[in-house]
Amino acid sequence: MNANTTTKPRAKTVPRLARPPLHKVILLNDDYTPRDFVVRVLKAEFRMSEDQAHRVMIAAHTKGVCVVAVFIQEIAETKATRATEAGRAKGYPLQFTTEPEE
Repeated sequence: MNANTTTKPRAKTVPRLARPPLHKVILLNDDYTPRDFVVRVLKAEFRMSEDQAHRVMIAAHTKGVCVVAVFIQEIAETKATRATEAGRAKGYPLQFTTEPEE
């Protein structure tokens, strides 16, 4: 090393926070909850447009289940619970669930 060379101390490495694991909110199809009610719940709880909500409802109807949205676990569970309870309040078996995203 040259005597005239100056060295700078290395910048400290700041540990990056890992992203929290994401969870899918899933709509389960049933044969009793009216389609327009499902659309209303999707619009209210998940801030979907009429068209988006209708597409999600039809996907769940034809496939049996449909991923509605993906959030961090706490938000996913809260939204799934609130949406399910909206159906229960009207006497419908509407059900939303969550599972970790792979």
